[in-house]
Amino acid sequence: MRECPHIPALPRPEPEPRTTTCPDCLAVGCDPVQLRMCLACGYVGCCDSSTYRHSTRHFEQTGHPVMRSFEPGEDWRWCYVDLLIV
Repeated sequence: MRECPHIPALPRPEPEPRTTTCPDCLAVGCDPVQLRMCLACGYVGCCDSSTYRHSTRHFEQTGHPVMRSFEPGEDWRWCYVDLLIV
């Protein structure tokens, strides 16, 4: 399995989530699907199954590569640069 070089650069401890849901979805009046949290800054956004794909947009705008699931009982992480679960 390939290692993600972005993991060592993440802040420790991980940042606090900025919100409990996707504020960008709320702003446009849609329901977020499957929340993700940016491990660089704590941004919470919806996944690619949501209409607006705010987590991916956050990566595209900021370059923050690693998100983790913000869903109860899930602990996986995704790296947008390396395109792998870490």
